[in-house]
Formats: sequence, C-alpha cells, structure tokens
Amino acid sequence: MSRKGNCWDNAVAESFFKSLKTELIYGNKLISKEQMKLEIFEYIEMWYNRKRRHSALNYATIEEFNNQINYKNVA
Repeated sequence: MSRKGNCWDNAVAESFFKSLKTELIYGNKLISKEQMKLEIFEYIEMWYNRKRRHSALNYATIEEFNNQINYKNVA
C-alpha cells in the first residue's frame, strides 16, 4: 500500500475503523452475526454518514458538505 515513511495512504480507513470499533462494536459482542451486520449498516448509513460531524470537513456532516459543494456548482 504505502512506502516506508508514507503514513497517509491508510489514515482515512484507519480512522473510520477506529471510530466504528469504539463507538459500536466494543460492548456488543454478545449479539448474533446477523444483528451485528444490521447494527453496522445502521451505524454507517444513519449515524456516520448523516449525523456525525467530521473534523476534516470543517465539522460539517457529509450531507452538509455535499450540499455546499452542489450549491457552489449550481451557482
């Protein structure tokens, strides 16, 4: 993936999976595999993508950021 000393390739993915594990998975180990799949889907689609504010996007949600980009492209 990356060369020695180039730590930026996986930074976004590592940040996402750290958030997923700490906010959702740790503490939910006793539920079924199907229930965990549903929980992960809901976490990504309902919380992480729509409501969670991201520091890389100037503390906007992904929807707010996309709306700003689309508004700039239309105007």
